[in-house]
Amino acid sequence: MNPKQFHRRALVMVLLLALMLTGMGATLYDLQINNGQEYARQAQNKIAEQESVEAARGQILDRNGQVLVSNRVVYQVSLDTSLMKKDRNRILLSLMDIATEEGVEWTDNLPISKSDPFTFTTENPYYTTSTDEEGNTVLSLTRLGRLAVYYNWIEDPTEEPETVEENTPAPEPSLWDKFKAFFTGKDLSQGADASQPEESDALPTALELLGKMCAAWDIQGEGAVDEDSGETVPVLNIGDMSAQDARALAGILYELNLRSSNVYVANEYVFAQDVDIDFITQVKEHSLTGVVIEPTTVRQYHTTYAAHLLGQVTPIFQGEEEYYTSLDLDGDGVPDYSLNDNVGRGGVEQAFESYLRGKSGVRTVERNTSGKIVSETWLEEPKPGDNVVLTLDINLQAYVENTLATAIPKIDVEEAVGGGACVILDVDTSEVLACASYPTFDPAKYNSNFNEYAADPLEPLYNRALQGTFAPGSTFKMVTAIAGLEEGIITPTTEIRDEGVYKYYSSPQPKCWIYNTNGGNHGSINVSEAIEVSCNYFFYEVGRELGIDTLVDYATRFGLGQKTGLELYEELGVMASPEYTESLGGTWYEGSVLSVAIGQESSQFTPIQLANYIATLVNGGSRNATHLLKEVKSSDFSQILYDKQPELLSTIEIKDENLDAVKAGMLALTTQGSVSQHFVGLPFQVGAKTGSAQVDGQVEANAVFVCFAPYDDPEVAMALVVQRGGSGSELGAMAADILSYYFSSQETRDEAPTENTLVR
Repeated sequence: MNPKQFHRRALVMVLLLALMLTGMGATLYDLQINNGQEYARQAQNKIAEQESVEAARGQILDRNGQVLVSNRVVYQVSLDTSLMKKDRNRILLSLMDIATEEGVEWTDNLPISKSDPFTFTTENPYYTTSTDEEGNTVLSLTRLGRLAVYYNWIEDPTEEPETVEENTPAPEPSLWDKFKAFFTGKDLSQGADASQPEESDALPTALELLGKMCAAWDIQGEGAVDEDSGETVPVLNIGDMSAQDARALAGILYELNLRSSNVYVANEYVFAQDVDIDFITQVKEHSLTGVVIEPTTVRQYHTTYAAHLLGQVTPIFQGEEEYYTSLDLDGDGVPDYSLNDNVGRGGVEQAFESYLRGKSGVRTVERNTSGKIVSETWLEEPKPGDNVVLTLDINLQAYVENTLATAIPKIDVEEAVGGGACVILDVDTSEVLACASYPTFDPAKYNSNFNEYAADPLEPLYNRALQGTFAPGSTFKMVTAIAGLEEGIITPTTEIRDEGVYKYYSSPQPKCWIYNTNGGNHGSINVSEAIEVSCNYFFYEVGRELGIDTLVDYATRFGLGQKTGLELYEELGVMASPEYTESLGGTWYEGSVLSVAIGQESSQFTPIQLANYIATLVNGGSRNATHLLKEVKSSDFSQILYDKQPELLSTIEIKDENLDAVKAGMLALTTQGSVSQHFVGLPFQVGAKTGSAQVDGQVEANAVFVCFAPYDDPEVAMALVVQRGGSGSELGAMAADILSYYFSSQETRDEAPTENTLVR
């Protein structure tokens, strides 16, 4: 080659190399010197994810605008283990230590006891059993069961086992087998330990399951000693962690793996909620990667009353996932719920969920490698829920609850008095003004004190007003009276002579209460007098002539033994009839109608049914649906979105003279009858009826009291029930006190404030 040509080529190559190096140097200078900080910042912002943000729930208010339930901003701790990587267990242990030191409880639903000896805390941890329509037993996996199947810790007990052919080679030893061999010295050269039951035959104990969890999730800790065999069981790998800490760590990883393994639970694991500033400071100081602290809202109760009505807000429970994630309430083709949403549970929260919940938003967030949010972009902002205004008067509700709590324990009866209930309705609309059950509980402490409430023998969680069913006793006699008057069996002036013992049938031959008391009778009396003195004999005769079918027809039209239409759950109750008696395997006799006519036999009604029956009676026969919803207002209170109107369910034609006769008897009870002493001095008149119903196994009868006021122009109807309260007359004082408060508070509220007067 020509030397000159070689040198020229070499020079070209050197120049090209120099240019390349110069260009690379310039680029590196630009990257590291000119824009180094910017690119470094961007490098920290590459972890982006899209997440659903639950909307703030609407408020719940009473009819006068008092806020009963609203929202409170709190801080919650959630975990993103994708950022923790190999430091996951160390970070979680540090978080546990901080939480323990600060007294913060974290979410741990692993059904295994938290200390040694480790045992299951539920009877069927892997599956539940139920019966299908054909009577076959059906097994359903629990969340733990689904996770155990997902990780192959167990064979699916809900599926038929596969048939194993003979001469099948022994399976390769599992990691669990190897752990066990290490501690027991067993030979695994022939495969897995064949001397032990197969997993499909014997599901792992709590101790064994913990071992599988710790092996799968790389938890290191101490071995545990089986008390029966003396063997060291490798629940945990060998290391410096205590068995109790390892169990706690397994509980957190259980919650995280439930979500990552897609076993129908919420995607986000909230480690702890409503944490204080001390806890937050400690977490920040330790710089725990993947531990995310962010604001959220929880329900705040502004009253300790109406606990049975308001309800709670909870996560979606196991078994409800498919139902909620399939709901499309607004018809836009997109499910309204994600698995990590909260839902209303019981009471108003559940009944008006569609108004209160709002619409979740969607945002894209970018986090740095420590999990801290560095930017966010809203794709769709959350829409707050609407505000629900109830028919409830919370001041009246409070007064009623306090009255029950004060008066019921003081009722002087031979047997210990039980719980009670009181319902007050608007006569014309059946709006629920008060609905109280005694004893009650603090709705804000429902979760924290649940075990205490559940163990109380007086059952404070039981809503007697809507779910308790009680024999009406003599309070049913107005049904018999109206039926007899409207069917022409009697007139307002018809008199029937009480002879003490009713002898129409050879059996039964029931007695009037006055005969049982002193051997006397009420003589000849009309329907108004019979209601006042509660003459059983009079209503035996009217009931017999009416017959059971007519009695059932009138009672049904009054709504007894029927749902009242309330938005909350209520029991149906029972109206006594031949069909009902025979459905229980009993025998109906012709003379059974006598007991039905005075509110006995198998009749069982809820207090709200009794209150609505009285409202229907005194408004002239229009039975409206009871309701708690008054109106729905937009989230900013600028618009009324829905205004609830009365809903007519049925009517009863009642002649004026017949209604007057029945009401006159109820008035006489409070002006000259057995409860008159409690109503003397009130600035309005009250119509009422007492009742008592003996219950098998009880010394004392249940006490029942129904009333309405004012007499001339009825506004409210009330029903009071006390278990083992004796005579219904014992409740007259409570009713008079409550009515006095109601009407005096109405007058105070109706007074227009004068100029320059502070409105409270």
